Amino acid sequence: MWGNKKKPKQTAQIDSLIGQNSEIHGDVVFKGGLHVDGVIKGNVMAEEGTDSVITLSERGTIEGEVKVPNVVVNGTVIGDVHALTHIELASEARVHGNVYYSLIEMAMGAEVNGNLVHRADSVVHLKPGDQSVNNTKDETS
Repeated sequence: MWGNKKKPKQTAQIDSLIGQNSEIHGDVVFKGGLHVDGVIKGNVMAEEGTDSVITLSERGTIEGEVKVPNVVVNGTVIGDVHALTHIELASEARVHGNVYYSLIEMAMGAEVNGNLVHRADSVVHLKPGDQSVNNTKDETS
């Protein structure tokens, strides 16, 4: 009862960092933890079968689609976000596109200029070279 509180999720380890003075043109594929303080102009995807995490700081911007199991946004995303497991939209988050999620946390001040689309089927398989996360027809298309 009193002692059954859930422990907070541990902060993900950062395996890759894109610094605030960096700008990447092209798609980024990663596994593990990716922290973005800079600019990515391209799609960001996690390798299949990983429990990867992307953290976009308040200084970071992604211009492209994001397909990662766990997403933490406190910056700007211009494109759709596919969070296969969990997404956290912090107070400075600005998403200009649709957000597809299984579990969402949204802080006061976060902004989504698009649709929030709940995906009950969190089991989605990405094959190498597959550009689509959806195995089912999307009602918003």
